[in-house]
Amino acid sequence: MKIGNIEFPKYPVFLAPMEDVTDIGFRLLCKRFGADMVFTEFVSSDALVREVKKTKEKLTISDEERPVAIQIYGREPDAMVEAAQICESANPDILDINFGCPVKKVAGKGAGSGMLRTPELMLEITKKVVKAVNIPVTVKTRLGWDSDTKIITELAEQLQDCGIQALTIHGRTRAQMYTGEADWTLIGEAKNNPRIHIPIIGNGDIDSAEVCKKRFDETGVDAVMIGRATFGRPWIFQEVKHYLQTGELLPQESFGWYLDVLKQQVNQSVERLDERRGILHIRRHLASSPLFKGIPDFKPTRIAMLRANSVEELFSIMDEIPEKFNLV
Repeated sequence: MKIGNIEFPKYPVFLAPMEDVTDIGFRLLCKRFGADMVFTEFVSSDALVREVKKTKEKLTISDEERPVAIQIYGREPDAMVEAAQICESANPDILDINFGCPVKKVAGKGAGSGMLRTPELMLEITKKVVKAVNIPVTVKTRLGWDSDTKIITELAEQLQDCGIQALTIHGRTRAQMYTGEADWTLIGEAKNNPRIHIPIIGNGDIDSAEVCKKRFDETGVDAVMIGRATFGRPWIFQEVKHYLQTGELLPQESFGWYLDVLKQQVNQSVERLDERRGILHIRRHLASSPLFKGIPDFKPTRIAMLRANSVEELFSIMDEIPEKFNLV
């Protein structure tokens, strides 16, 4: 499978773009565990054009994480074009357009998945962005705005005609947000449409190696993108890639091994930001990590971890967990 001149191995698995999650430290960690491509947090075109410092910082990428895509969102064609050109100067391998984010502050203003209500504007923006840059442009979107407007089959053809070089489809409508189950049926229909020749990347509820393989087999998608299942679990890429390559589940590591990976995440976050902000940033991963799920009477320890205000305090709590709960 190729996007532009970038060649991927069989069964490529990508890290999804996620706000406040896919910063450079987390992307590098996921890359280390086998992610075939990583995406930045989504970048506001309006904020980029206004030169907002925090937004411009999201454009920082490293050669170690390549291939890497920068993702932008917005609803004004001129701002999207200008933002695309600013992103191109940061030298990513791919520019991705976000037509899928369902959160109110984005979709409610007509950007992200809000564009599914104005497909003509979506196509106009896509055409203009493709023409404005010299790197491959891709799109990430959803099935439609709601259950009555699942337009993805026709939309996929129209976006392809605009010149995009790959399309990622999340198997929910905007109205669903992240509730219910992702529906991969229409993703498969888009992929198997004889008029579609660009790669189709499937996304939604990939939370294990077995589910990932099943989605590849059932739909024939060219690649799969993993999002929320990476929270507190960057090693999921290692598990998935091993299973896709061998058909066997990767043997479990020790509890301490996984704990050390989470501590590396903490250190990276603190180094990138500072101690206070770094710890706040990492709380989502600690709260969501499957490593701590199912441990009897773990709630007080989880609360203590999430209330820790220093690395020393946090690591002291984490280091006590294996012995305290008899975990190896």
